[in-house]
Amino acid sequence: MKLYLILFFCLASGTILAQDQYPKNYFDSPLKIPIILSGTFGELRSNHFHSGIDIKTQGKEGLPIYAPADGYISRIKVGQYGFGKALYMNHPNGYTTVYAHLRKFAGKIEAYVKKAQYKKKKYAIGNLFPKQDVFSIKKGDIIGYTGDTGSSGGPHLHYEIRDTKTENIINPLFFSFDVEDTIKPTVNQLMVYPLSDNARINNFAKKTTLELKKIKEGEFVTDRIDAAGTIGFGINVFDRLNGASNKNGIFSLEMKVNGNRVYYHDVETFSFAESKFINLHIDYAHYKKYRKRLQKTHKVAPNKLSLYENLVDNGKIHIEENSNYSIEIISSDFKKNKTRIKIPVKGVKSSATFRALDTSNYKINTADFNKFKLQNVTVAFPKNTFYEDCFIDFKLKNGVASIHKPTIPLDKRYTLTFGISHLSEAQRKQVYISNVNNPKYPRYVSTKKKEDKVYTSTKSLGKYTLNYDTKKPSITPVNFQNGKWITKNKTLKVKIKDKETGIGDYKATIDNEWILMEYNHKKGILTYDFSDKKLVGSKHIFKIVVSDNVGNTKTLKATFFKK
Repeated sequence: MKLYLILFFCLASGTILAQDQYPKNYFDSPLKIPIILSGTFGELRSNHFHSGIDIKTQGKEGLPIYAPADGYISRIKVGQYGFGKALYMNHPNGYTTVYAHLRKFAGKIEAYVKKAQYKKKKYAIGNLFPKQDVFSIKKGDIIGYTGDTGSSGGPHLHYEIRDTKTENIINPLFFSFDVEDTIKPTVNQLMVYPLSDNARINNFAKKTTLELKKIKEGEFVTDRIDAAGTIGFGINVFDRLNGASNKNGIFSLEMKVNGNRVYYHDVETFSFAESKFINLHIDYAHYKKYRKRLQKTHKVAPNKLSLYENLVDNGKIHIEENSNYSIEIISSDFKKNKTRIKIPVKGVKSSATFRALDTSNYKINTADFNKFKLQNVTVAFPKNTFYEDCFIDFKLKNGVASIHKPTIPLDKRYTLTFGISHLSEAQRKQVYISNVNNPKYPRYVSTKKKEDKVYTSTKSLGKYTLNYDTKKPSITPVNFQNGKWITKNKTLKVKIKDKETGIGDYKATIDNEWILMEYNHKKGILTYDFSDKKLVGSKHIFKIVVSDNVGNTKTLKATFFKK
């Protein structure tokens, strides 16, 4: 009894400490609208955990962003993808706040960025690091405006709080960031896995979906399963917040066996370096096949995530013959709304006979450099590309290289090379590597050329082949016509498009001087703001050259009149 009380006190104290170690009421909200989230911290995303919260902006762009506390702008980033336009603000209390997908920056910050863009003659200039005294910010100052730049799925503000020294990301909801949520998490699927050679689930040696029976709101039970050997579980679950239909991530996941906790993780904080281990946290093969993420309640050895707490046998459950088990899996959101699933298990004798050996031809020794070649195709895997030793398939048929199935997560990129000595000079100029996992929709992958070969660096297994792009990009004026007056125009816009390999680069000038055209890749629109520079005279020559990713180029030249 004393041991139980000590354990309970320790677990409760840990929760209280997590809540209390972060300053309350120090940061105001960056937006002066009701806070509704479209994305939560730690949410499961492709190859990473979501590093902030996504705040809805009522479907609009251009809402002012207010500094939540005193500080200074320590970093500015402008990229075509990822965060798009982003601001980083350091605060005296040791934290950094981050604001991403902005439409534009405020006043002097915007001018500072444009000066750098014109100097480098590039829109996507990467990172700028102003000195501490360049942009000193007071609480409540406007620092930017919300938008939809970068890899954003719609207008919103991505907001983060980081430890300035370690750059570890922390869940903003710990900082008195109030969000209304009275809704319990929703479970879509529960899976049970055989984890040992002798493991059996209802007499089968394969993972099995368990049917959920609702007892009442937030409580479910499954039929009893007969099991042998070592088993584990996986769950597909999401959370909804009040006022939003978005399927958000949960905060914590817990599993108990006969009332004792054997698995627990939550998304209080993590580092960017460990975020890639999400592919070991989920059932990766299931995700690649069905596009649904099952969070496993058991941890594999190569998984270096720091989210887990006090695991017992890494969450793996060893079933003894003739023993009964009551297993409970608890999903919780940040507001402690919980959904519980109870799974009765009976231990039975294993029906294991023998284990089929893998007959794949290519053995991967994780600690070694592995290189394989078939005719004109070579694959080279650096040391520790794979998390564990394994066998893979490698085949070449009708020009398509099959490097296993895309169901094994990789820790590093490998190099895929195609020899092209057999191609004509014209073909070599237009050739590229494409992913053909879906043969109806071949997908360009970044391709480099060197003498008699082309190669790519990728973290995805699957099918690849050579394709050829012979078509130039298209350029279409949007808000002007050749030879016409556009005096009232505040901007000049063109639409650019390339169907096969995508836009690689563009360069635009007015009267032979480089101009900054901002590219909205989702709409394919390039926009020049006439306020950037005063035009001299009334007749002007606009010229733009657009190239795709294999070097096909298209030029548009037009005359316009503007005072």
